[in-house]
Amino acid sequence: MYSFTFHRPETLREAVKLLSKNEDAKLLAGGHTLLPTMKLRLANPSQLIDLSRIEGLAGIELAARSPSAR
Repeated sequence: MYSFTFHRPETLREAVKLLSKNEDAKLLAGGHTLLPTMKLRLANPSQLIDLSRIEGLAGIELAARSPSAR
C-alpha cells in the first residue's frame, strides 16, 4: 500500500476542517471498500479521515416523515 496520513477527529468540525484542507482525503466510516482498493493500488489517497469517534455519527435511524415532507 501507499503511504498516507491517518486522522481520527473527535468532532464533526475537526473532520470538516481536515476534509476542506485536503481535497484528496477520503473518509472512513466502517463497512468500506477503500482499504482493499488501496491494497490493489486502485486508490491512493494522501489522507484518511476516520469518522468512528465522532459522536452522533454512529448509525442511521429511520424517522417518521411529516405529512408535509411527502
